[in-house]
Amino acid sequence: MLDNLTQRLTGVIKTLRGQARLTEDNIQDALREVRLALLEADVALPVVKEFAAQVKQAALGEEVIGNLNPGQALIGVVHRELTRIMGGETATINLATVPPAVILMAGLQGAGKTTTSGKLAKLLSEQMKKKVLLVSCDVYRPAAIQQLKTLAEQLKIDFFPSDPAQKPRDIALAAHDFAKKHHHDILIVDTAGRLAIDEAMMTEIKELHGALNPIETLFVVDAMTGQDAANTAKAFGDALPLTGVVLTKLDGDARGGAALSARFITGKPIKFVGVSEKMSGLEPFHPDRMAQRILGMGDVLSLIEEAQRSVDVAEAEKLAKKVKSGKGFDLNDFKAQIVQMKKMGGLSAMMDKLPAQLSQAASQAKVDERQINRTEGIINSMTPQERAKPELIKASRKRRIAAGAGVQVMHVNQLLNQFEQTQKMMKMLSGGGLGKLMKGMKGMKGMLPGMK
Repeated sequence: MLDNLTQRLTGVIKTLRGQARLTEDNIQDALREVRLALLEADVALPVVKEFAAQVKQAALGEEVIGNLNPGQALIGVVHRELTRIMGGETATINLATVPPAVILMAGLQGAGKTTTSGKLAKLLSEQMKKKVLLVSCDVYRPAAIQQLKTLAEQLKIDFFPSDPAQKPRDIALAAHDFAKKHHHDILIVDTAGRLAIDEAMMTEIKELHGALNPIETLFVVDAMTGQDAANTAKAFGDALPLTGVVLTKLDGDARGGAALSARFITGKPIKFVGVSEKMSGLEPFHPDRMAQRILGMGDVLSLIEEAQRSVDVAEAEKLAKKVKSGKGFDLNDFKAQIVQMKKMGGLSAMMDKLPAQLSQAASQAKVDERQINRTEGIINSMTPQERAKPELIKASRKRRIAAGAGVQVMHVNQLLNQFEQTQKMMKMLSGGGLGKLMKGMKGMKGMLPGMK
């Protein structure tokens, strides 16, 4: 989503290379481009003005020391100011209250409140080991209650039933009483939204807030709404004592202005960001890491954390022992790597967190997530014997496998070629030949499924 802003800012920084120090003239030229880049990214005008003024003040006269050039020095200044304007430190969710801790979800219709309620319940249940209860107080939108119920069932999260004939306040109080009696740690309350801000919606959510006294009141906003997100956030901030913001659809093709504007406009920290449509696609927001991503430095820490959460350690150790012993790397192992990669959000999600140069190099390989799914489907169409001994797969078997997976024989051939290349790499690893591996990899284009 932030690719255009990243390209513009890195382009600005390149123009400063070769100059002895940061001066008022070269900073002024750079800041003109920075302002244009931020406005193009749909960042709210007051935020752009504040940011540019702070960068100029911090950068003016800063000595270029050691091996740094002025462009690198400016990166440091811009990184600090981006981090500051997005909140500075990471804001964690506050659950320090007598259970159940109530989390009230507020926002306009279509922002993703219901889905985010489910994602948040999953995150708190799995990562913090909390007993969570979900309830919907949206009695207006058709099937809103059913949608949350379905999500709760999929996620194996407790759900408190409600009915469109009930009043939202009565639903909320009944759910709170149920949560208390059944020893739930957290109650997440999904509220009704409107297509635009109106008095009836604000009155209702104020009433809910007064009845529940939530420990967290989170404003859910669609990152694709641009500058309008700032105006909506201000209206909700004036009506409710918000404790934080959740940005959804950060994986979309919007220009990213909401991420930079929300904290400044509301004065409240961004606590979570929606990074994919999957129910695991909600992450804590780290201002410093987001600043690194905007400046093309990537977010390797988040990638490592995602790997720690998603990767099956036992499976990884099993494969490592197999490779070390020199025993055959088969299609079962190949499939296991695909499954692990999908758990981490797929190749696209992983590349999004890589530094810009690596990400651009990887993107030139043309990632096709559909091919990854197709590869998994082809392996699933094989017999256990064929997965363990791929050399058995000749013409007649290929036709049967292709028919079972709903693909053409050429796709089965492509998969077997990819597997052979990966197998060669594993043999090099088992022999400890890192030098051979690096040389061999030069000729292994398309080694991973989904990369061409």
